[in-house]
Amino acid sequence: MFSKKLVFVLMAVFAFLAISAFLANLPEKKDPAVMAFIEPHFPYTFTKTLGGLDLIDRRTGEKLKLDNAKVFLAYDHYLKGWGEKHLKLQGSTLTLTDDNGSVSTLALTPTQRTFVRKFFFQQPSQSR
Repeated sequence: MFSKKLVFVLMAVFAFLAISAFLANLPEKKDPAVMAFIEPHFPYTFTKTLGGLDLIDRRTGEKLKLDNAKVFLAYDHYLKGWGEKHLKLQGSTLTLTDDNGSVSTLALTPTQRTFVRKFFFQQPSQSR
């Protein structure tokens, strides 16, 4: 009834769709030292759920109930929004002001400074 070629074509199409969905939902690469400095102050964290991962707001304890495929993209989105309000880049020094008003600073290497500038302060290019 079905030819072997049709089965292979369907397998290839489904593999292509799965790989493209995977690549579209990958989070951006982050500098580990900068993220270790920021994460204790960032109000969202990952939590394991029955269906995979979810984000939880540490301030309220509320789970955001996101689609499992979009958790890392949502984390990046919330991190960028939070960083715009709480981070300042002055030369090669990153200054973090948390919700309580306490201030922390981190001396950045040139690659870390480039990461911070691109990730937190550059608007994504609108190619459409």
